[in-house]
Amino acid sequence: MAKTASQITWRKYIWKNRYLYLMCVPGLVFLIIFKYIPMYGIMMAFQDFNFKKGIFGSPFNNFANFKQLFGSGKFYTVFTNSIVLSVTRLVISFPIPIILALLLNEIHAKAYKRTTQTLMYVPHFISWVVLGGIATNFLSMTDGLVNDIIAAMGGTKINFLGSSEWFRTVIIATNIWKEAGWGTIIYLAGLSAINPEYYEAATVDGANRWQRIWHITLPGVSSTIVIMLVLAVGGLMNNGFEQIYLFQNDLNRSVSEVFETYTYQIGIVGGRYSYSTAVGLFKNVIGTVLIFSTNRIAKKLGGATLY
Repeated sequence: MAKTASQITWRKYIWKNRYLYLMCVPGLVFLIIFKYIPMYGIMMAFQDFNFKKGIFGSPFNNFANFKQLFGSGKFYTVFTNSIVLSVTRLVISFPIPIILALLLNEIHAKAYKRTTQTLMYVPHFISWVVLGGIATNFLSMTDGLVNDIIAAMGGTKINFLGSSEWFRTVIIATNIWKEAGWGTIIYLAGLSAINPEYYEAATVDGANRWQRIWHITLPGVSSTIVIMLVLAVGGLMNNGFEQIYLFQNDLNRSVSEVFETYTYQIGIVGGRYSYSTAVGLFKNVIGTVLIFSTNRIAKKLGGATLY
């Protein structure tokens, strides 16, 4: 059978960019091994899992895990904590990298700009274990720097780490500290694609710095902002295990118990693998619905979308 022109063109394109596709192979292998192959484990959510029988031999239980899930008062507490923390984090944290990117874009001294960027990126490469220890020392009631400053100013020391009222503030603040600088990379890449002639023309027309930012810079990265917002909303149910677990204790558990720590407690510690799989599946289904819904809304509004 003769090859069509489209098949020949497609094969030529693949061969021409073969080294770029070769660079994608490790990432694809990682996704297949650690993301797609384990998906068969979802079956555990509908079973009474037994180690001896395995996933394919364990009996199905007619959605008993989900009936228990939605009939549990603990689940609704965990669900509320996850939603409140996620939404609060999104509202406060999402604009920070955009603002930092705009500020860095206005810096013209290259050496100072590079140094500032490097200092902002460094926390991203520090593990939560190390960063959590640093934050704990800063916020300690006995000899923490923050409480020492509060006391020196005539205030009363605050138990940041053992207070349910301050838990979300600590989580959001440390998350911004660790990830905000790294998040600016994407927006800086978008800003670099804006034609400098636009700024020159605006300056000639008498536009000041704020007007140039509002009418040129922000519209230039609007598509990037929309895509990042869609991804952020899609990950709304993911609060991160390491950070929450490190700052969690019995004094703040009423607001700190989220899906990640809950599934760890009931699954790994409690050994209830089927039930914890059902909780994880519910969380991921909600995340999938959110990302598709947000993308659909963005498409109807005429903005950039994922697909």
